[in-house]
Amino acid sequence: MDILKRKLVLLALPAMIHWAANAQQNIVKMTPVNFAQVQINDKFWSPRINTVTNITIPVCIQQTEVVTPRIRNFEKVARKQGEKHEGIYFDDSDVYKALEAIAYSLKNHPDAKLEAKADEWISKIAAAQQPDGYLNTYYTLSGLENRWSDMEKHEDYNAGHLIEAAVAYYNTTGKRKLLDVASRVADNIDSTFKQQNRHWVSGHEEIELALVKLYKATGKEKYLDLADWYLQQRGHGYGRGAIWTNRHMGEKYCQDDVPVKEQSQIEGHAVRAMYLYTGAADVGAARNDPGYLKAMNNVWEDVVYRNMYITGGIGSSGSNEGFTVDYDLPNKSAYCETCASVGMVLWNERMNLLTGNAKFVDVLERSLYNGALDGLSLSGDRFFYGNPLASDNNYQRSEWFGTACCPSNIARLVESLGNYIYASSDDAVWVNLFVGSSTTVALKKGKVQLQQQSNYPWNGNIKMAVNPVSKLNFPLHVRIPGWAVNQPVPGETYQFTDKADSTFTITLNGKPAKYIMQNGYAVITRDWKKGDMLSLNLPMPVRKIKAIDSVKVNVNKIALQRGPLMYCVEQVNSDQEKQSYIVPENTAFNVAYDQNMLNGIVTIKAQVPVLAPTDDGNGVKTAQGTLTAIPYYSWANRGKSEMQVWLPTRISSVNIKANNHDQ
Repeated sequence: MDILKRKLVLLALPAMIHWAANAQQNIVKMTPVNFAQVQINDKFWSPRINTVTNITIPVCIQQTEVVTPRIRNFEKVARKQGEKHEGIYFDDSDVYKALEAIAYSLKNHPDAKLEAKADEWISKIAAAQQPDGYLNTYYTLSGLENRWSDMEKHEDYNAGHLIEAAVAYYNTTGKRKLLDVASRVADNIDSTFKQQNRHWVSGHEEIELALVKLYKATGKEKYLDLADWYLQQRGHGYGRGAIWTNRHMGEKYCQDDVPVKEQSQIEGHAVRAMYLYTGAADVGAARNDPGYLKAMNNVWEDVVYRNMYITGGIGSSGSNEGFTVDYDLPNKSAYCETCASVGMVLWNERMNLLTGNAKFVDVLERSLYNGALDGLSLSGDRFFYGNPLASDNNYQRSEWFGTACCPSNIARLVESLGNYIYASSDDAVWVNLFVGSSTTVALKKGKVQLQQQSNYPWNGNIKMAVNPVSKLNFPLHVRIPGWAVNQPVPGETYQFTDKADSTFTITLNGKPAKYIMQNGYAVITRDWKKGDMLSLNLPMPVRKIKAIDSVKVNVNKIALQRGPLMYCVEQVNSDQEKQSYIVPENTAFNVAYDQNMLNGIVTIKAQVPVLAPTDDGNGVKTAQGTLTAIPYYSWANRGKSEMQVWLPTRISSVNIKANNHDQ
């Protein structure tokens, strides 16, 4: 190293040490309260969980073992009769995600018949495992000599979803059969690559986060080591050949152009990125590694500040199912894959657990209630793959997809909602989501039972019963959503057009509670005793959101938000003439709960100017009309229809020509 370089390093060293120390201190020892310890009894979510249990999961089972050949491929492997593989090379993963959803469902709604079906599938999966632990129906049926030859063929992606299903099923039932299968798969990968120092880059990330789950379930450090090894393989050119040749996308497509700890910008395929960064956050937390925390913070800011839709959806481009350039956020052509929004929930949960900062849960909540939930129909048997923010009347939900990652993914997310409500450390509790539920948290000095009651997201009145076994002093961290303190989303891309005067209130046993604000949480520290009742009131006025001018498609437009929900305007009848609503700055809104519309929703209505075609069809005219906005997640449940999230605030040539442009 020459003298100049030495001087530069010495000059930078104090700052590096200072940052590393701060990053180390910022890693908070929080863990989620496991779904198996949370009982949900919520007016909004319980019906949806029931729908997934009774409708969505049976649809997944029917498609997996009857309509498509996914289970049949496992049966073929077990028969050893030289039969050909059917379907796509990553189809095994859909079996595993369906099993994971079933595992969560069995906790929410114990069902002997469904458990027997799961056990039947698990036996078929186990029968397809090779003597050395390898398990992949595509290569086993197409030629085992070719396994691990193409980094894009999703072998370890499939393995990751197998591991996740195995851990979930073990946590619910205590049965080890699938967990043992998954452990042997991980052992095979470890001996094939890490133990032989053979470089390998997974074309589709997922294995990293799954291995951390396996480490936590089994206590075996080697699985955490393997997860870290996978992360360290990226960004060194090891995956250049296969991935570039087969996908023509390059290394950025699967986040392989820069080592993980040096990454600062979001790029490539959105779902792959979310799974990678979830795994990096997991390893960072387990290893107490500030390098991962720094990188994840940098990338997170790039995603949220410059590349996220107001719905919490990500990935604007269908060509790469991911990202292009900053602020490229078209509405009608928005891709916003359902799986990417699921990934946002996973990643933001891990970032919250790493840092104790509520801003990550703010984004999690936005993605959960809007970008992800939109992917599932109210009936539970229709799905969105992409989730645009504007549509002509030709966009509708599908019964299934050839690449069927989204149905089982949204199913497992809804069924596992209990994972995201509470978190704890040795001596503190965090309340992250406002979902009617109960749980018991074991702190170092004693146990405390928590119970929430609310009608969230329709109103912001939340009651929390805090019942320690005996008097117990600990800090209770209650998240105060950013939207309740005049910040719709972290960063500057989206802002409310006004500042609401109303503020949240917290009372304890009927009197104003003493609290301090810390990282987006109201922290109440006291000697808690049985019967303590905490009440949180979050006012929910209708708020208008504007985007900065860098988001060019939304200039002179606003979006409507109430509580955590984004709203849209939908023209239900497919033969209805096109209309364009104008929402002036002084528009007054009325809200009301309509139990007969879309399974019960709060609507937003207003009298506003409307542009409509003239009678002769040669021009446009302006008249007063009633704008009815519904929650974004609920659109496209009444047939094909036009839809807009972003609404113009003034009449312009853009409004008149809107039908011919991406809105």
